[in-house]
Amino acid sequence: MTKTALLFTSLLVSIYFSSINAFAQEKELEVKTKINTDRSVNFSAERRSPGTYTLVLNFRELNNASSVGNPVFKVRYNTNNFLTLTPINKDQNIGYSYSYSYIRGELNPKYNPLFLYTIPYANGRKVRVAESSFVNATYFGSTTPEDWKSYHFYTEKADTVMGVRKGIVVSISDLYDEDNKDVRYTSKVNTVIVEHADGSLATYRGFKKGIFVKEGQTIFPGTAIGINSITNDRYSISLMLTYLKSVDFESRKNVKESRSLYGFITPYFSTIENLNGVLSTQKYYTAVVTPEIVQKEMTKKEIKSLEKK
Repeated sequence: MTKTALLFTSLLVSIYFSSINAFAQEKELEVKTKINTDRSVNFSAERRSPGTYTLVLNFRELNNASSVGNPVFKVRYNTNNFLTLTPINKDQNIGYSYSYSYIRGELNPKYNPLFLYTIPYANGRKVRVAESSFVNATYFGSTTPEDWKSYHFYTEKADTVMGVRKGIVVSISDLYDEDNKDVRYTSKVNTVIVEHADGSLATYRGFKKGIFVKEGQTIFPGTAIGINSITNDRYSISLMLTYLKSVDFESRKNVKESRSLYGFITPYFSTIENLNGVLSTQKYYTAVVTPEIVQKEMTKKEIKSLEKK
């Protein structure tokens, strides 16, 4: 009986003047089995980082048990028992071998496309906004996704990056401290991924080493995440909002012809210039972070805790 993890397709994230590059994380999830006294078999997924994953199970062999109709499972907890096989013949064991694939995010979540976000800087901060291009198209000849959307928010000097919506920090890459001042393109970018309540994901890229938040931490609009870094002689942070729309892992094998497994969200932002609207590229906007915005998704307990501070 064998089991092999075939594939982990990582979240594609935006980077400066280009955007999309695989943000790899190894062994974030492991499937384990347990044979019970009644010969049934439990399949559980052990996670090593917070957040939701979608797991696809592929049985190469399955004897003395009914076939699994839809082998796609949502894994949300540290150890999640997601499947139990029951023997057809109670006097015999189940024979099986399998492989599995997994990816960050909930498949086709019911996300809110009209949700109102804040700009990722402090209240009253005025920044320049620019849309990012698709790195696979710029450098590798791929076709830009029809729904592609990613922003850069530029500041005149190093500044604190704030959360744009309540969510759980599910991934942090805080490895790089080199100066990219004269570099136009680099994949060595410190990154934070935040999962929101509706299943959407926010990817912030471009931090100086020394990110403030931790994996598993709940952040809110206005929560300090880290300091933006300098690339190509400009200080900025990139922000991309996505959701998982497909688990067609086979389509990812050919880089030029592959399609993103993630859909891209065009967000609405609240700014001084426009209280509820889509940002225009190469324009300046001023951040608005009001108590109403901060508390919009807070629980009663979180609001009470905030009021005590």
